[in-house]
Amino acid sequence: MENIFEPKAEQFYGDSLKILNKSKVPFLVGGTVAVSAYTGIIRLTKDMDIFCKAGDYPKILEAFAKAGYKTEVTDARWLAKVWQDKKYFDLVFNLPSSLTPVSELWFKESQNAKIFGVPVRLLPPTELVFSKAFVQDRHKYEGSDVAHLILIKKKEINWKRLLSHLDQYWEILLIHLLNFRFIYPSERESAPRWLMDELLARLQRQINTPPSRKKICRGRLFSAADYEIDVKEWGFSDIV
Repeated sequence: MENIFEPKAEQFYGDSLKILNKSKVPFLVGGTVAVSAYTGIIRLTKDMDIFCKAGDYPKILEAFAKAGYKTEVTDARWLAKVWQDKKYFDLVFNLPSSLTPVSELWFKESQNAKIFGVPVRLLPPTELVFSKAFVQDRHKYEGSDVAHLILIKKKEINWKRLLSHLDQYWEILLIHLLNFRFIYPSERESAPRWLMDELLARLQRQINTPPSRKKICRGRLFSAADYEIDVKEWGFSDIV
């Protein structure tokens, strides 16, 4: 798994994980590192995603500041960073849309792993899929990660909990499942039948429901920049 980092950055990430463990603050490793651990896919990454609860991220920043690292609160709604020269890791405590903060629930089904010999807990497959479902903009699309996680970890995904996470935005889950069925036609039963039935029933009811009288653009849940013109010039209300 270590091969996913640039060799010059390995010391930084190994030391960072040791400091995180020493801080005694609960955290989870997500992002490309978790995808690699779960699927075996090796893909070079420029950073590491560490997930924690919103009330805990200042404690982690404090621990790293005391250790001589540069820290920043990039966006108080969801993201902080820890730096050493040009190397950094993301400290994530909410989704970028600020809709769903990391909670105790995210830790319930976390799994053990070792990175650079350091014992860590990985973001559960359910929350890892959830964290990647909204990443869809012109520069970064993580639908392939979602598809691979469904393929490899389908038995460990808590589908009811995933639906609960995405209840208001169930179309996103349906889109990812249809995408999966297109990519892997022989594996289309990977998602439970009841879930497809539920989502398709919701779609049918939605078709028969009048559209919103208020003009709304939900595209900024995927990319604030790509759909900026919709809310600034085209008269759509912003959901973010």
